[in-house]
Amino acid sequence: MEHILDNPIFNALGSGNENFSIGNDRAKFFSPDIALFAGVKKHSQGDFNVLFRISPAESIFILFAPAEIRIPEQWKLVRRMEISQMVYDGTVPPAATDHPFADLQEKHVPDMLALTKMTNPGPFLPGTIKFGNYRGIFEGNRLIAMAGQRLQPKPYIEISAVCTHPDYLGKGYAGMLITDQISGILAGPGIPFLHVRDDNAIAIRLYQKLGFSTRKKLTAFVIQKQDLQ
Repeated sequence: MEHILDNPIFNALGSGNENFSIGNDRAKFFSPDIALFAGVKKHSQGDFNVLFRISPAESIFILFAPAEIRIPEQWKLVRRMEISQMVYDGTVPPAATDHPFADLQEKHVPDMLALTKMTNPGPFLPGTIKFGNYRGIFEGNRLIAMAGQRLQPKPYIEISAVCTHPDYLGKGYAGMLITDQISGILAGPGIPFLHVRDDNAIAIRLYQKLGFSTRKKLTAFVIQKQDLQ
């Protein structure tokens, strides 16, 4: 039986992120101002055809798949990345810190966009903040670290956008922010999980130290809708 996290984007769009979902029972995608993610039910030619029919022209999507899939010709494969899906396997979060965190709001979006552009933790758009629960660390008026939540295939909640300004690496800010997110998710109650590129060894070691273990290897496919006229 397929686990809900085997197809996290599609299942999130049908549960915890349903309010941002566009599509039907075979193909779904996020509102384009919020996220580039899309999901199809079975990764079949037919499901990709449905996604093609219901999506805007020249759409660019990111899909996760648990195994090798064939991208139909009406979609251009822009990029593929091997990623690990890690799930928090503790019941009690790591010890919290007393470091002050700021709740990030709409007014902070320019700072969040600047930080994510610099550090590239994954796609972050002007509307991504609508996922909610973004928290950050400031030095003066400068946002120097942040983390938030994204995919929510219930009862799982993804920790995302973990990033630190290059001038402030090595101070433990990422670990503090992730611990803060773990605590909030467990109190929900929910189960924290995340995705990380397989070549990001430093991040993987940190996540393991904080209580995450790899559940599954996935491939992220970046695809663009082709004009067939």
